[in-house]
Amino acid sequence: MENERFDRATRLILEALQADARLSTQALAERVGLSATPVWRRVKELEDSGVIRRQVVLVDREKLGLSICVLANVSLVRHSEGAVEQFEQLVLSSREIIECHGITGEADYVIKIVVPDMKAYDQFLQSKIFKVPGVASVRSNVVLREVKYETALPVD
Repeated sequence: MENERFDRATRLILEALQADARLSTQALAERVGLSATPVWRRVKELEDSGVIRRQVVLVDREKLGLSICVLANVSLVRHSEGAVEQFEQLVLSSREIIECHGITGEADYVIKIVVPDMKAYDQFLQSKIFKVPGVASVRSNVVLREVKYETALPVD
């Protein structure tokens, strides 16, 4: 299903669920203009095919006391055996890292880290990132303000 062009109804379903995943099948059907059974089937097919990966609640990080958001560019030592595996294992096990992308350019990864304050970020770097032998450098960019934050993907 992921390589097909989605018809109008399926696009509307995806848009509506990205805006509010709590919509009932009936409410979703009313928005899309279909009856509940075909909408349920389409949603099930989207889930089974992996187009819909999961449903989550978006939480305001600042209301949880996570005031600092850092985008860090991480470079690894190329000839260090197991560096990639060690770093990626650290990423997967660190709750402070909420995103990680392997990238092209000067760095190997960009990671998004959320912590309560700069002291916590320093502690995170010292106790986790700098402990990975293959990490050559980290360039940190502290987010001053969030201009746009969207989770919904365009489905046209």
